[in-house]
Amino acid sequence: MSVAAVAGVTGVAPTLPSLPTQATTPSSGTGFGSVLSGVDQLQQMQSTADGLAVQAVTGQLTDVHDYTIAAAQASLAIELTAAVRNQAVNAFDEIMRMQA
Repeated sequence: MSVAAVAGVTGVAPTLPSLPTQATTPSSGTGFGSVLSGVDQLQQMQSTADGLAVQAVTGQLTDVHDYTIAAAQASLAIELTAAVRNQAVNAFDEIMRMQA
């Protein structure tokens, strides 16, 4: 890319890392409660998908798309939960290595 092409760009400001403007406060403990409610929602998604699967097999489900969507949502939520768990375990392991 030539210098002339870059010089023609206007309105772009350089981004600088922002520094925290206020001191961080300790957590009030609601974070773990929200994790538990997320697990409850995950379990509810899975049970909804299971119920729709039973209805689809028995012929009681009029629209199979409902089951497909519910199963995809439950699967995606489980994958996301597993990825977050894996990152938390990796972070914990890294912290333990730094202390040794």
